[in-house]
Amino acid sequence: MTTSTRLWLASASPRRRELLASIGIMAEGQGVDIDETPRPDEAPLALVARLAEEKARAGHAGHPERVVLGSDTVVVVDNTILGKPADRDDFIATMQRLSGRRHQVMTGVCVIGPAGVLTDTVVTEVQFRTLAPDEPAAYWETGEPQDKAGGYAVQGLGAVFVTRLEGSYSAVVGLPLAESAALLARQGINAWQAAATDADR
Repeated sequence: MTTSTRLWLASASPRRRELLASIGIMAEGQGVDIDETPRPDEAPLALVARLAEEKARAGHAGHPERVVLGSDTVVVVDNTILGKPADRDDFIATMQRLSGRRHQVMTGVCVIGPAGVLTDTVVTEVQFRTLAPDEPAAYWETGEPQDKAGGYAVQGLGAVFVTRLEGSYSAVVGLPLAESAALLARQGINAWQAAATDADR
């Protein structure tokens, strides 16, 4: 058995590639250039579903011989999307908004291949504890929040804020693995390939 390299990931995110590798799916790929502006009155869940498909279609246009995966993730509170912090003040305001309450991480996944266009969406509920007044500024100084949607990394230092998570942990990191693996299997790419290859040596 050989490790598959047929998967093309329409994303520049190293976290998504690492997540796929963790379940034995090797991927090549790069980011795609699409307009990610929400449409008027577009709900966050509809947005991530649309953008995941647009990314996958853009990737597939350049690599029609490959199975292509596109994904998009947003952090949502009060039905408002929280993007990457613009600056320190924006980040602190975001942390104050998340403090002591629940928010949603919404992810769309689209896989294009022999089985056609397959999609799924995942919503994970995340509970933050109440933050001490000096914690947001201290967290900002670590450098971790500056390129993260919603301003935190659940797989990193931001884990200390999360008291409860209902749904897909890997989706909060960057890609819902159970759902993605199911879509990929329908396209002929199965999990555990790298592990099986190692075991055969």
